[in-house]
Amino acid sequence: MNVWIAIGATALGCYAVKLLGLLVPAGVLERPLVQRLAALLPVALLAALTAQQTFAEGRALVPDARAAGLAAAAVALLLRAPFLVVVAAAVVVTAGLRALTG
Repeated sequence: MNVWIAIGATALGCYAVKLLGLLVPAGVLERPLVQRLAALLPVALLAALTAQQTFAEGRALVPDARAAGLAAAAVALLLRAPFLVVVAAAVVVTAGLRALTG
């Protein structure tokens, strides 16, 4: 029964957040600071998710082959490689290190 309570609370919370977003006056949304923050928020969330998925395993900090793959992707981005090359570099480095280290 606790699972259904959590599902219901989550659904109500999502609806409330959506409703609050619709109730914000248009004048507030047109401010430059709000527009800039809205543009940067997805980037920050994606960076946080990437860091958490790369360096954490449960509650422990685990730098392993995933970190090397992320570093390879960062180097490819700095060299202005196309997106598929960036992904391929990350995959090849990660798979290579996992194959070498077992």
